[in-house]
Amino acid sequence: MSDPMPALVERLDRLLPQTQCGQCGFDGCRPYAEAMARGDAGIDHCPPGGDAGARALAKLLGVAAIPYDRSRGEHLPPRVAVVVEADCIGCTKCIQACPVDAIVGASKAMHVVIDPLCTGCALCVPACPVDCIVMVSERA
Repeated sequence: MSDPMPALVERLDRLLPQTQCGQCGFDGCRPYAEAMARGDAGIDHCPPGGDAGARALAKLLGVAAIPYDRSRGEHLPPRVAVVVEADCIGCTKCIQACPVDAIVGASKAMHVVIDPLCTGCALCVPACPVDCIVMVSERA
C-alpha cells in the first residue's frame, strides 16, 4: 500500500497561493502544506489565500472551515514588486531576499522585477536599503 501523505501534500500545496512569503510561519507554501498534512498546522495560517483559501484547505482536509488568522497579515489583491529605477543603487539585497528569483540585475547596476515570476510576497521591500521597491497591483 502506498503512503497517501505525498499525494495529500501535493493537493494542499496546489491550493496555496505559492507566494513563498512565510506569513504562515513556515519557509514557504510546500513546508506549510507538509505541516498541515501531518496535522501540525491549521488551515488558517495563509493571509495571501484569505478566507477562500482557508475554506478550500478545510474542505480538502475534511475539517471545519474557519477564517484565516488575521494576526498573520492582511489579505491583499495580487501584487508585484517594481524597482524605482532612479533610486536603485544595485546592492543586490533584493535579489538575495527574493524566494522565487524574480529579480534580476548585477552589482552596482539597476535591478528589475520579472512580473510573471513575482509572487507579490514583498520580502524584497524591507531588504532594500534605499526603499526603491514598491508593491503595485498585479499587471495584466
